[in-house]
Amino acid sequence: MKQSKRRVGLLAFVFVLTFSMLLAGCSSDSSSSKGNGDQTTVTFWHPMTDVTGEAVEEVIKAFEKKNPDIKINAVYTANQGEGQNEKLLTAVSGGNPPDVAYFDRFEIGSWAAQGSLEDLSKLAEESGVTKDTYYPFAWEEASYEGKLYGMPTTTDSRLVYYNKDHFKEVGLDPENPPKDIAGLEEAAEKLTIKKGKKFKRIGFIPWYGQGWLYGWGWAFGGDFYDPETKTATANDPKVVESLEWIADFAKKYNVEDIAGFTDSQGSGAMDPFLSGQLSMKVSGPWEVSAIKKFKPDLNYGVFPMPTPTGENHTTWSGGWSVVMPKGAKNKEAAWEFMKFFSGEEGQKIFSGIARDFSVIDSVNEELGYKNDPILKEFVEILPNSHHRPVMTQGSLYWNELASAVENATRGNGTPKKLLDKVNDKVNKELKK
Repeated sequence: MKQSKRRVGLLAFVFVLTFSMLLAGCSSDSSSSKGNGDQTTVTFWHPMTDVTGEAVEEVIKAFEKKNPDIKINAVYTANQGEGQNEKLLTAVSGGNPPDVAYFDRFEIGSWAAQGSLEDLSKLAEESGVTKDTYYPFAWEEASYEGKLYGMPTTTDSRLVYYNKDHFKEVGLDPENPPKDIAGLEEAAEKLTIKKGKKFKRIGFIPWYGQGWLYGWGWAFGGDFYDPETKTATANDPKVVESLEWIADFAKKYNVEDIAGFTDSQGSGAMDPFLSGQLSMKVSGPWEVSAIKKFKPDLNYGVFPMPTPTGENHTTWSGGWSVVMPKGAKNKEAAWEFMKFFSGEEGQKIFSGIARDFSVIDSVNEELGYKNDPILKEFVEILPNSHHRPVMTQGSLYWNELASAVENATRGNGTPKKLLDKVNDKVNKELKK
């Protein structure tokens, strides 16, 4: 009888203990992904502050209103950007990543290649999300080897800013800026004022500001990557031609004298274009805000980067996206948020507040960017824009091209040999 009572007591204890453990397990699971009741919590890492921070908050509010069963836990995470995602990579490696992260599209290729991002192709197909909604370059940059790994959000482009008063002063037509390289050279020469080795004013510096080799290489009709062979093509004859032109420009105006000029310049109100010491420079749409703030009376315009023929003008664009890190716990809810953020409604909210360009043309039109005399030029060239190569060695390629320009302008090697060297180094790493 005593043994029977002991057995019953032991069984009761085991039942209570097991039931308690089950309750604890359920509670633990709920705390990681559930909010109140059946509400799913999606963790979203982003680096946005100030105006962009306000913009993302409004996107989240609108999403949660339409999706009351999903709660977005937005977590500010600094240093998310080009080559600075160590915290996110650690979270992915540790098996505890956020469900969604705001991510530089430039890095998608390398992260997808190492298996750190979830493939979104099936989710997009099932939701009817297609590339037709977006600018071609944005969708392509968010994809790797035919699969989609990010939903694009913002973008930009690059044009040449010019001082119309300077043009008038030297007899150039301020309403007819140069279209070809020869016209650009002629304008630069007329605009430049130099006494001895000192510049009072420089007409143009091809590599200054956003005058990266990518922009000039594409303007000359070159290519930087062959997706079929998955190799860098920095020594494409047209890219070499563009660097030869840059090197000749540096030699004509003496690169050491130009360096003395640029090294003494500042930013903001001290930017040489705003202070009247530089007549033309390559930059992006963000320059408009700086001009309004520091030099609101500046009489200026913009024009596409000239080409050798004066036709087929293009540009290049960067931008951001939302991605789903590998191992995300709440994929379905995360996808709903990503789809909303990068869709028309989310884009109208975000771009309308942050004043960034959307990757959707109709949104840019609705927000009035095409009505602004300056911004419309940046938007209207986007359908013809390029993106940097989607590859595993994107950052290395960028740095090596920058070094090639530095060496070419300094006379440290011919453009062809310098770009051959870039190719060898980058392709060697691509094969690993």
